[in-house]
Amino acid sequence: MLGMALEYAILVSLLEKPGSGYELARRFDRSIGYFWTATHQQIYRVLKRMEGDGWIEVREVAQEGRPDKKVHSVTPQGRRALEDWLREPVEPASLRHGLAVKIRGAAFSDPADLIGEVERHRAAHSARLEEYLTGEARDFPDPVSLDDGAALVHVVLRGGIEYERMTLAWLDEVLAVLHRIRAGHAES
Repeated sequence: MLGMALEYAILVSLLEKPGSGYELARRFDRSIGYFWTATHQQIYRVLKRMEGDGWIEVREVAQEGRPDKKVHSVTPQGRRALEDWLREPVEPASLRHGLAVKIRGAAFSDPADLIGEVERHRAAHSARLEEYLTGEARDFPDPVSLDDGAALVHVVLRGGIEYERMTLAWLDEVLAVLHRIRAGHAES
């Protein structure tokens, strides 16, 4: 099972705080999902497999007026699996970017047709940056006094923030080139 990152993202999340499948899925929607996405269905399916593999254990917690909650936590075997995985090298991510291919291909069509698509990507990255910055302000108001675990969570979030800023700067550059080309075509 080594190399399957969803299992390890779940182990990390459960080591930070045991929780139900629903709580875990919400964490993926909120913070882990910034860097590793998974549907609720995928999370529940992987939790079941991890329980079968002995990586996590589940205990029932009674709730008043609601069905019992299944709280997942990491077993020693799961912790060892994570530690083994942490020692493995991770290949640097390669950039597979459909928009970049379209931008290069625009030389063989009207580049102005691409402006709306680049603006749409820019709006999405701008919204994600705002979401990250809001989360940072909410969750890390005093980054200097963070414990080791929180400092590592924060530095991953900072990587996301810087990635979005870099992407926005690149998209602004792309838009400037596309507008310049469009203006040149209009003069022709």
